[in-house]
Amino acid sequence: MDGHFVPNLTFGAPVVRCLQTKLFRDCHLMVGQPEILLADFAQAGADAITIHAEIEGDVAALLRKIKSLGCRAGISIKPNTPVAAIAEFLPLVDLVLVMSVEPGFGGQAFMENSLEKVRALRAGNPELDISIDGGINAETAKKAIAAGANVLVAGNYIFKSDNREKAIASLRG
Repeated sequence: MDGHFVPNLTFGAPVVRCLQTKLFRDCHLMVGQPEILLADFAQAGADAITIHAEIEGDVAALLRKIKSLGCRAGISIKPNTPVAAIAEFLPLVDLVLVMSVEPGFGGQAFMENSLEKVRALRAGNPELDISIDGGINAETAKKAIAAGANVLVAGNYIFKSDNREKAIASLRG
């Protein structure tokens, strides 16, 4: 988050570089100018980099750049952005991230209308990774999975839980 594209600021590539893990590092860039950060995140060890469809600039070129850096490419849409807005980019991506809250702040309530986007994406793209982010908990996870999401982002639900292992298990059903 850059404090401009979304009204919050968060960590960048140096933190990703410090995360010594064998886990998949999926970096969602909620920034207005991702082009200036792509190489840094790739060099820091990102396995996937997701950018927003709503940015100004050549989204297709940025998705190709992500791939050229050896990362999986993802595109994200905000709650008010229709699935049709990313149709032209689907052949270029490995992942679509549907935001089920307004991006920028954790702890928001899940927006049920995001499930229609997940259903529409899954119907036309059976092999595509479809991720959902925002307000994910044990209840909304079941709905998201039933709609076709196969990647769940659940920050607050896990990190604010008294028992993180149990919270993660509840998401897996």
